[in-house]
Amino acid sequence: MTEPRDVEGVRVATVQMVSGERLEDNLAQAATLLAEVAAAGASVAVLPENFAILKTAQMVAQGQQEIGGGEIRDFLAELARSLGLWIVGGSLPLAEREDGSTVADRVRACCLVLDDQGREVARYDKIHLFDAEVADAQGRYRESDTFEPGEQVVTVDTPAGRLGLAICYDLRFPELFRALRQQQADWVALPSAFTYTTGDAHWHPLIRARAIENQCWLVAAGQGGYNSPRRRTYGHSMIVDPWGSVVAEQQEEGPGWVMAALAPRRLQEVRQRMPVWDHRRL
Repeated sequence: MTEPRDVEGVRVATVQMVSGERLEDNLAQAATLLAEVAAAGASVAVLPENFAILKTAQMVAQGQQEIGGGEIRDFLAELARSLGLWIVGGSLPLAEREDGSTVADRVRACCLVLDDQGREVARYDKIHLFDAEVADAQGRYRESDTFEPGEQVVTVDTPAGRLGLAICYDLRFPELFRALRQQQADWVALPSAFTYTTGDAHWHPLIRARAIENQCWLVAAGQGGYNSPRRRTYGHSMIVDPWGSVVAEQQEEGPGWVMAALAPRRLQEVRQRMPVWDHRRL
């Protein structure tokens, strides 16, 4: 585990998991890691994509159960309350849109933000769905068969500054991150489950690029290891500062966490010395 190297600013932890097929095992793994980061002094923790359920076949049924509050949502609320911790809840399946209407045959990939009292203070539904062919054991990924895309760009005020929300494949679409900066985001949380193949090629350069372009902190929480015999995720959960420097990274596969203080002085320094936002012409 990595302790923050800068004592100024609010401590944010990025939690790496290796979620499997059993919901109860995944929740137990998340609970252990969240308790560790809270004990280490984190004020906010970011969980990875699909932290509670990774198996596609379970998504729709669980998404129906989460309408209005289910096992996963109750789990997040109770932990946030008991630990006094803000939680960016990775993603969970939810068969309900923001307006309360029901998704009939699919679910939304939903990232909930809970404050330290266990209240849901923000919700982001993944906009970009991963329909791609990858040279790994799985081969073909079709998120649109299971998920309905979201439409809303979401930011919310947190103890660590204004937070913008994105999920995994969103990382490849710089216009979303531009919109988050337009909404005054100081930092962006990126719960992810990058495949090992795509992560090894693109994880580091894309995260650093989004941080540099928008002069904001990036807190990327990944799945990292063999989630099943056919699925290996990349991990390398990390925190990148507004200059694009990696300030904390989990190098090894497996569950764990890293933490850093998101210092407001660092954010202001980068934006003042190179005011690229004011120099835009298009």
